[in-house]
Amino acid sequence: MSALDLRALTMLIVDDNANMRGILAAILKSAGVRRILEAGDGVEGLKLFSEREVDIVFTDLMMQPVDGLSFVHWIRNSQASPNPYAPIIMMTGHATRRSLDEARMAGVTEFLAKPLTARGVMHRINEVINNPRDFVRTEAYFGPCRRRRIDHDFAGDERRGAQPAPNAPGGGADPVYDFDPEEVY
Repeated sequence: MSALDLRALTMLIVDDNANMRGILAAILKSAGVRRILEAGDGVEGLKLFSEREVDIVFTDLMMQPVDGLSFVHWIRNSQASPNPYAPIIMMTGHATRRSLDEARMAGVTEFLAKPLTARGVMHRINEVINNPRDFVRTEAYFGPCRRRRIDHDFAGDERRGAQPAPNAPGGGADPVYDFDPEEVY
């Protein structure tokens, strides 16, 4: 991967933890980002997103009074959103299969588990810049295509209509699945 030139980009960090905003801002600055906006909650983030041109959004999942999922939903679905196609990277210290699925269903572009690493942040930025996904609109969803990998072995007519196996993620009861969010998203 060649070095990305991030000097012209504006990035918005929305996180209720000032220390986390500082860590992410330091990573971004060391990567060459010159324009970094910071918001302490979803409401402040919505205001900045509406007033400024933002190229990439980093948002925490769990915040008050507006959480990351509501923030993402507004960006993707509100008539007042200036850029519903903005790449959104969701960060969380509570990376579970459920939080990953909720983020994906809200329209998140990438998912990043805390604690953050410079490598993880740069990998996600590289993905949204160099491997953008097409956007999909259905009655229940608007956002980047949720299919990261193509299953070349699938032999059915319609994969979306198939019921998951009882032991597969999303099938049967709601057990906790061991997974590495770094490999899933």
